[in-house]
Amino acid sequence: MTSYAAAGVDIDAGERAVELMKAKVARARRPEVVDDASGFAGLFDASALLGYRRPLLTTSTDGVGTKVMLAQRLGKHDTIGIDLVGMVVDDLVVCGAEPLFMTDYIACGKVVPERIAEIVGGVAEGCRLAGCALVGGETAEHPGAMGADEYDLAGAATGVVEGDELLGRDRVREGDVVLALASSGVHSNGYSLVRHIIAQAGLSLEDQPAELGRTLGEELLEPTRIYALDCLELTRATEVHAYAHITGGGLEGNLSRSLPPTLDALLDRSSWTPPAIFGLLAGHGKVAQADMDRTFNLGVGMAAIVAPEAVDPALALLAKRGLPAWVLGEVVPGTGVARYR
Repeated sequence: MTSYAAAGVDIDAGERAVELMKAKVARARRPEVVDDASGFAGLFDASALLGYRRPLLTTSTDGVGTKVMLAQRLGKHDTIGIDLVGMVVDDLVVCGAEPLFMTDYIACGKVVPERIAEIVGGVAEGCRLAGCALVGGETAEHPGAMGADEYDLAGAATGVVEGDELLGRDRVREGDVVLALASSGVHSNGYSLVRHIIAQAGLSLEDQPAELGRTLGEELLEPTRIYALDCLELTRATEVHAYAHITGGGLEGNLSRSLPPTLDALLDRSSWTPPAIFGLLAGHGKVAQADMDRTFNLGVGMAAIVAPEAVDPALALLAKRGLPAWVLGEVVPGTGVARYR
């Protein structure tokens, strides 16, 4: 006789993983979450939206790419979920939306309950940092399709924004100022190039370059900064016209998406010094500046386009919240692109 367990799927392990993660998931909760005794779906009380004049629901989905491979190599699984939340919810915030709830999906070669609980614990912590609820998820065991220690994760989130407060290119005006909000490091984009450089240069994740002050692996697994609450507060307190989440495509590619076709963002490269990890990668990989610009955030994880009179109060607010920020450039007549001086 054969069985599901003999085929490589351990239902008991999956149930133990659920038990281990319950306390962590409970930290990522909002008052609008309604318990579903069946456990088949997450419930969210939509009457919370009745206070809106014209609520627009927003949604976003993403993963963390090949950064998971470094987490697996280092056996550190408790922060990769934070990366997932950052990649998903900060896309919602770009239009001014408040993230409400999120679900996650983990596919793995073998369910190791403690490992799954660590991953989901990171997702829950990310949701807490973003102010949204983790209302459900799924873990799938794929023996044969993935190695026993391999996994991948993805997620989706829903948010809401008042219809007449929607941020974006239509609000951007000539003379607006572009603010840079610092990244925490490489975040979750460009890791295929990162891994290629490590392999080609013969680097080890245990190396401790002097300029980093910690191991290369620790630097590369630094969690993605989550900007949701900072951006929402900035929008409430000052005149923000648009945001750009700096992910794949870099600063120029993503900021261009938030510009109208008649205006450019003229950026000053001398306004900041990229964190040391980017110089290390460029040097060991002999990567041209243009490729660095297109692949990495280079130290700017989010950009805000604000009215000129909002610059000083915006920088003061962000400093008070512990988020480094600076004037990156200005909006000038053009053809809808972000470019360096």
